[in-house]
Amino acid sequence: MESGQRSGCPINLTLEMLGDRWSLIVIRDVMFGNRRHYRELLNHSEEGIASNILADRLKRLVASGLLSRRDDPTHKQKAIYSLTEPSIELVPLLAQMGAWGRRHTRVSPELSIRAEILEKGGPSLWQAFMDELRHQHLDAPKPERSVFAQLQTAYLEAVAQRDAQTTAAK
Repeated sequence: MESGQRSGCPINLTLEMLGDRWSLIVIRDVMFGNRRHYRELLNHSEEGIASNILADRLKRLVASGLLSRRDDPTHKQKAIYSLTEPSIELVPLLAQMGAWGRRHTRVSPELSIRAEILEKGGPSLWQAFMDELRHQHLDAPKPERSVFAQLQTAYLEAVAQRDAQTTAAK
């Protein structure tokens, strides 16, 4: 067992890597929102992550091999963050967490629609999404199907429906 680890239990080790309040949220935003730059992650965080926390989590996630960082060729001071294979393999875990959250918490329709689609699609959809993420982040061949587009379309439709209901209620 490496020093600093509480035990060699795989659940414990996973929680040591991902169990803080923000790491999975950052991975979620890169994965489902295709937010690849620091500013995008900061400005579009549903949960309102603080800039110092985001900077720290990005450094940790890169150091732990869950994200990679490369310079953005369009801007000297920007970096592009990408998922790595270990973080792409979190799709089934995130799908199961979303399904559990839909059943046991009070979710908003627009923020839970992706979880609903992933839950209903099951492992075959998760695999198709992982293949697409490998294309987007690891330069793997482009799959025929775009799960990302399906998830994004459903999300945007749910947001439009929420906005229409809000406008009608006024």
